Amino acid sequence: MDIFITKLKAIWNAKDLRLNVLFIVVMLVIFRAAAHVPIPGINTENLRAFFASNQIFGLLNLFSGGTMENFSVIMLGVAPYITSSIIFQLLAMIVPSLEELSKEGEAGQRKINQWTRLLTVPLALLQAYGTIALLRQASLPIINDITGFKIAIIMLTITAGTLFLMWIGELMSEKNMGNGISLLIFAGIVAGLPTTLRQAFVTFDRSQLINWLLFAAIAVITVNNSQLISCE
Repeated sequence: MDIFITKLKAIWNAKDLRLNVLFIVVMLVIFRAAAHVPIPGINTENLRAFFASNQIFGLLNLFSGGTMENFSVIMLGVAPYITSSIIFQLLAMIVPSLEELSKEGEAGQRKINQWTRLLTVPLALLQAYGTIALLRQASLPIINDITGFKIAIIMLTITAGTLFLMWIGELMSEKNMGNGISLLIFAGIVAGLPTTLRQAFVTFDRSQLINWLLFAAIAVITVNNSQLISCE
């Protein structure tokens, strides 16, 4: 414990490290504040009931830090960006031109990163539309007065939220205090964990033990994948 406190004091006394840590903390606060900014026209009570009754979507909501349950402007988190990164990693294994580009060093990686960001946009739009289409099938009304124009606005808003988080993650990575995307994912999980644990203790069921083991495995895989993507 004394060693840990000594290291914290050393970090705080170093001006550059102190400023970097404070910057990351501020970015995480902004991230959590945005998670509680809901998109207008959503029945949040029915939405929470929907997630509470569905274990799979409840798990997704936990990974998002409650952003899906709030139907916030950043409800998709950085999931489209992670998906885009995985797609390009797989393509680099089967497309010779991409494989050569990935071996060109920093310049090649910079170009692949640019394409990854561009692919994030249509993926975010597609995931936003899929989420809306799914919620429209719920037994309880969740999206009020749905129209084509309103769907388009919601999709654009959610996509902008994902791009905003992607930008924040890259800013955090530039501080060399860890991978920004991984920090955002970790912060989302930690933020949603207290509520989930409280509900689990209140309604504990041994039959749900496998779900908790599955959650732990997915959490480890998700964070590890985001770290591997950042190292590419």
